[in-house]
Amino acid sequence: MAGTVPLYAPQSRKSVSSPATQESAVVKWLLIAAAGLVLFWLIVLPLIVVLTESLKKGVDVYLAALTDPDARSALRLTLLVALITVPLNTIFGIAAAWAVTKFRFRGKGFLITLIDLPFAVSPVIGGLIFILVFGAHGWFGPWLSAHDIKIVFAIPGIILATLFVTFPFVARELIPLMEDQGTQEEEAAITLGAKGWQIFLRVTLPNIKWGLLYGIILCNARAMGEFGAVSVVSGHIRGETNTLPLHVEILYNEYQFSASFAVASLLLLLALVTMILKSWLSRKNAH
Repeated sequence: MAGTVPLYAPQSRKSVSSPATQESAVVKWLLIAAAGLVLFWLIVLPLIVVLTESLKKGVDVYLAALTDPDARSALRLTLLVALITVPLNTIFGIAAAWAVTKFRFRGKGFLITLIDLPFAVSPVIGGLIFILVFGAHGWFGPWLSAHDIKIVFAIPGIILATLFVTFPFVARELIPLMEDQGTQEEEAAITLGAKGWQIFLRVTLPNIKWGLLYGIILCNARAMGEFGAVSVVSGHIRGETNTLPLHVEILYNEYQFSASFAVASLLLLLALVTMILKSWLSRKNAH
């Protein structure tokens, strides 16, 4: 009927607001302020303290701490461990994610549990495991001693401990991503005659490249900053088996506070570079 107003008129999508956006401006800004305060107190303020303490005695003391032979040795060892563990964990992560998401087999849940194990186990426990296995009184200790092979209190033990605590990162980034993508594209490639490596390089890898790079960055950050497991197996041999985190601890225990904060600022710089790369990859992936 002309001139009548319908009892129900569908509203446009723009006029419907979700319940999450119906809070008052006061509540919104209180939540933002609370989150900002927590972040400032737990993250920003400690970073400011590290930087100010590292430069407290002047630039000369700061540079001397970074150019000290023990600090340079710790930096070289940290980079060496990351250079070895990150590629190995990348290969393992890709293989594990491929197996979990592309195949059906018994024990898949157990495999996923093993991948997640380093997230649940203390890094110190991880280091003790290698002491029990490769230490002088461990399972393989007598055989290793007889053949003059050093695992614990040497670089191989540090690499093994770092591998243990970092190997879930790449796999855990790829598994959800590859599960969401399914297997349709790979199956189509198989019907077209593609082989295993062709399927991976031309179909799977382009779809997972950003998640893979993100996992590699996180794995590298953890490898360079690991303390607990490495502390157990390293033996704290100055100039030989000390990574940067261990060197910071030694300097702090010796009351060389400015030097310890100077070396800590180097770790902070590495972490900032990692976060910048992470943010850049996130923006790149969003576009």
